[in-house]
Amino acid sequence: MSTDPETTENAEPGTPGAAAEDEAQEADATAGTAAESGRTSAADGDGTAAADGESTPAAGGDGAGATEKSEAEAELAAQRVERERIERRKAEKAAPVDSGAKLSGKAADLLAAVRAVESGRTPVATAFEEPGPAPRRPAPEPVRRPQPTQAAAPAGGPAPEAVGAVGRVLADGGAPDALAAPAAAALGEDADEQLRADPWLLLRVGGVRPEQADGFARALLGADCRPDDERRGRALTGWLLEQAALAGHTALEMSALTAALAQRGVPDTEAAVQSAVAEGEALVFQDALDPAAPEPQTGEDGEEAEERPVRILIGLERCALAEESLADGLARLINSVPKQDGSAEDWEQAAAAAKGSTAELLRAVAGHGLVLHTGGEASLTEPAALLRTAAGLGLRAWAATHTPGGRDRFAALWAGQGQEGPGPDDMSVATVAGLLSGAEGPGRDADGALDLDLLVVLDAPQLDVETGALLLESLPDGARLVLAGDPAVLWSAGPGRVFADLLGARICPRIASRRPDPGPLGELVSGVGIGELQQVEAPGKEVVIVPVRDAGEAVHRTVQLVADSVPRAIGVPAEQTVVITPGHGGAAGTRALNAALKERLNPGPGRFGGFDPGDRIAYSPAPGRTVTGTVVKADADGLHLSCAGIPVVVAKERVEQSVRHGWALTAHQAVGDRWPAAVVVLPGDAAQALSRPWVYTAFGRAGRHLSVVHGVEQALPRAVAEVVAKPRTTRLPLLLATQAPATG
Repeated sequence: MSTDPETTENAEPGTPGAAAEDEAQEADATAGTAAESGRTSAADGDGTAAADGESTPAAGGDGAGATEKSEAEAELAAQRVERERIERRKAEKAAPVDSGAKLSGKAADLLAAVRAVESGRTPVATAFEEPGPAPRRPAPEPVRRPQPTQAAAPAGGPAPEAVGAVGRVLADGGAPDALAAPAAAALGEDADEQLRADPWLLLRVGGVRPEQADGFARALLGADCRPDDERRGRALTGWLLEQAALAGHTALEMSALTAALAQRGVPDTEAAVQSAVAEGEALVFQDALDPAAPEPQTGEDGEEAEERPVRILIGLERCALAEESLADGLARLINSVPKQDGSAEDWEQAAAAAKGSTAELLRAVAGHGLVLHTGGEASLTEPAALLRTAAGLGLRAWAATHTPGGRDRFAALWAGQGQEGPGPDDMSVATVAGLLSGAEGPGRDADGALDLDLLVVLDAPQLDVETGALLLESLPDGARLVLAGDPAVLWSAGPGRVFADLLGARICPRIASRRPDPGPLGELVSGVGIGELQQVEAPGKEVVIVPVRDAGEAVHRTVQLVADSVPRAIGVPAEQTVVITPGHGGAAGTRALNAALKERLNPGPGRFGGFDPGDRIAYSPAPGRTVTGTVVKADADGLHLSCAGIPVVVAKERVEQSVRHGWALTAHQAVGDRWPAAVVVLPGDAAQALSRPWVYTAFGRAGRHLSVVHGVEQALPRAVAEVVAKPRTTRLPLLLATQAPATG
């Protein structure tokens, strides 16, 4: 098969297939160009473009929300409010810092473009202002989970007249009418006139590729359509930055961006970037390569010293503002004194009664506003012990997870600890998405901050910069934040690598759990984490390798394992077994596997969008979020689902965009959840999609039993040993270095 990259569609299962896949493949192409030009490759931890981060992660982890608004809509609205707040903060600041005066060449040209705009000729946000104080935004009390949730299309879409006008322009340019509504939504008022004036604005519509926009422009402009058109260069610059964000980057180095533009046939790449900066479609940054180095001084003879080396980065405004807001929030926690609920003696007494890394975690949280905690599945007992201790000391303590399954698993762990202190009913666990949207959690205080004293965020590697900024902005002064997770799993679907950047910055306590995951599965996964694919003893058939010759045999053996072998030999029923494969497309991707599994486990005509009652599904309430569940029924209201025990109704017109069959998932869709049994499918031509984080994540989804349908031969141990997570370009480490000193 030609296995699609595993993140091509995982956040938006129903996105019209070719368009979504092509967009992700373009992100991979951008990555390749960047690698050739000397920067890090634009790819995420599994070696593929993270298209689930196409837009800011939104709520919907558990499908819960208000009757009139879905959780996804609620979080998207909250994110809009946050962005407006950040923009207001930027607008209120003083004049830009006089930095970069000694730059020359390319850097000076870019800086001059920005300064020209700042002088008043064109309004644009600047990248050189110092962050100001972030005012709290008032927020209403959350609406507790009414049921069922109505997952409707976002309200306030473009008017029919506007869509019709855009459709006429698209028809003149030979573009499909299906793009009319998304184009009108993306371009806003007078979208038809904007498209006639600048046909390359069509690139702002998700799924549209440069060659398609070029064809549209040729049809509208005729002989006036040229490769060196300033509008084309500007639009391609924005499109490439969006592709980089899909792949996890918050910015691109100038050399990488210009190389990618040259590959797209832009003759004057620097002018294209300057035009995008001048029009406010991108921001330019000059970041010192060594933030600790002193500013150059003028010598006694009046000669200027050699200038401090910098790197020139170009980024999208939304990513830049989110990263700055996140750094501000983290610095506020680090530099503030935690609220003293419970005396130091009480914390020390609790730590003395604990053991090992649990005691270290308690002592760190007692005296610091921000603490990092790393470890595998077994280490979750330590955050649970922390929350139990904090609740016993009178703190309002909450935990937040990436998925509803992770939430329920952590709550069950708390209930099963059997220690003295607050009972399981006092355990407060939510999803991050539900916490931000207000569908779950403690509610907000009068200042709009979350009404809590301690927040433990599990699955912290899944935080992107936009979600992280919203979370930090929501914490009250004096609160404590613990970010906990396994650093070896795949990184976030959205831009950034918050947890990894914080671990590397060394600006707060970092507690590494010393609790290894038990048994043969724990031994196998731990070995993968350090780059070794070990052969483990599995007397209880905890790990089984099933060799296959081709993709067809891989599908056949997978169905046999799920439907017969695992239930009979291991005692795990099919509904508690997950199938994980590297991609959506191809002969052994999620589409092919789900079709075969449906035919065997729940055959039916698929009367409602291909679904029948009893089908397992993967529901995506918003890009970047996947919730597993089952189909209950279908009626005039839409497709009725049960996701983590919560009823969800998906409107008929949104089924294709947000629901797919879910017996088989990708590793990114599965991260944050665990099942009693997992079948990991590795067909022969999926070798290029494999990496150590991908294998670690996929193998780690199994709780009791793992079957590996193995057709990649030596590519698997080679990927585990050699193919590490591909770096992402982010500015968070530099922003933190200027606000919070490293602690070693």
